[in-house]
Amino acid sequence: MLHHFLRPLAAGLLAGICVSAAPAVAQSAKAQVPGSRFVADSLDTYVQRGLKQWDLPGLAVVVVKDGKVVVSKGFGVRAVGKPEPVDANTLFMIASNTKLFTGSAIAKLDDEKKLSLNDKVTKYLPDFQLADPTSTQLVTVRDLLGHHLGTKTFQGDFTFWDSNLSREDIVRSMRLLTPPNQFRQDYGYCNSAFLTAGQIIPVVTGGTSWDDYVQQNLLQPLGMTSTTTSGRGFGQRPNIALPYSNSYGPLAQMPFDEIDNIGPAGSMVSNVTDLAKWLQCQLDSGKYQGQRVLSWPAVRRTRDANTLISTRKSGLLPSHYQTYGLGVFSADYNGKQVYWHTGGAVGYVTNVCFVPEERLGIAVLTNQDNQSFFEALRYQLLDSYLGVPYVDRSKQLLPYGTSAREATLKDVAALNARVAKKNKLALNLQEYAGQYTHPLYGPITVARKGKQLLVSFGHHPNLTATLDYMDGQQFRCVYSNLSYGIYPADFKVENGKVVSLELRVNEFIEQDSYVFRKSNAS
Repeated sequence: MLHHFLRPLAAGLLAGICVSAAPAVAQSAKAQVPGSRFVADSLDTYVQRGLKQWDLPGLAVVVVKDGKVVVSKGFGVRAVGKPEPVDANTLFMIASNTKLFTGSAIAKLDDEKKLSLNDKVTKYLPDFQLADPTSTQLVTVRDLLGHHLGTKTFQGDFTFWDSNLSREDIVRSMRLLTPPNQFRQDYGYCNSAFLTAGQIIPVVTGGTSWDDYVQQNLLQPLGMTSTTTSGRGFGQRPNIALPYSNSYGPLAQMPFDEIDNIGPAGSMVSNVTDLAKWLQCQLDSGKYQGQRVLSWPAVRRTRDANTLISTRKSGLLPSHYQTYGLGVFSADYNGKQVYWHTGGAVGYVTNVCFVPEERLGIAVLTNQDNQSFFEALRYQLLDSYLGVPYVDRSKQLLPYGTSAREATLKDVAALNARVAKKNKLALNLQEYAGQYTHPLYGPITVARKGKQLLVSFGHHPNLTATLDYMDGQQFRCVYSNLSYGIYPADFKVENGKVVSLELRVNEFIEQDSYVFRKSNAS
């Protein structure tokens, strides 16, 4: 997942939005500094400046080149107001960078003939259903990992993300997603599909969970001793970067995500010391320190394109196409084939990137989710190693981030102004209270609390939302976890009775609103 402007911006960078590039900084306008020189001469200054530009507490970066770790270090601090620095061993949630581990596990099982990517999902999960019966009959393991089930990006995640639903509950709920797009034709990033793929692993291994399989077959052979598949208890581990955001005001610490229930899609925790080993394995065709971890056919399968995302030239980057394999994106970049994935959890955005032709790998981990510097740094490093004429990528992307944040704050200010008018409700506040339900999400409760309404969520016990009246039948909705956002909430009234409540959340979580129907509504 990506936060606020990051998701559309990242897509636009590689899919071909037409915008003018910002001017290069004067000191390097004529030619790019070779990668090794950029790392040695400019990296520290570039990152320190970026932390200030993007209001970013901390960052860790690793660069692997020609089989060796060129740089592996941290910048900034783990926690605002405290002196402990980020270092190469500082842990971050890497979120969707988990997906290539899942794709690699499935590819390994395919290589060992324990399953086939082209097997029907129902061969292993007989009760699995999608909304469309024909799609249910056709859907394969490859389809689950290719993001082409026809769903919208993040569809269902308001229900699934950070919820108390089990993995089995989420897989069962896939039948309640109504995809607006074409099966096997349209790209739609689907976390619950990746979870479903992970649930096949215990079926074909005699009961080994996704967590244990990844631990035993990938993390242990690579010596990734600090990396875990679970974020449970992350806040109590030593040397962690705390999560932050400045989406709705000054930089603020955010709650830790609890997303083990969608583990194969995004629950892993790691640091750049460990990710260097993962990159070295990717750059050595599946071997690490001379030992085979993944077969070359399995590695190659993860990279083969399953879904075409775009064939349009980027307006900002030297790139013309984008595809998706088994947990990894692919694109051209100045004539080289680049593989990467980003990851976003509340308070964290990260990326992992590798260029096999150049034996180059990059990972950037950050603990502030409303910024694009984690991508700017990746592109800057790619530019420096791949001979792209110099453009200050941070300076180039910063206006988009600034304008998006300003637009968000302006929207919130407009909602606050409507609340401040203290308009009189047509109905008594108590009329809005009651039980509501949504076919996918399930139950929520709206209760009166003084002059406000308080929403409690049946599958998110740690989440509430406060509703303050604005006008008409609209209330300002402020979630207790601000990563969910501040938006209008719309009640529908028929014949003087409240019949439904429409809620929306940050697009970082899900794009579509949910209409909850009041239980006593006819």
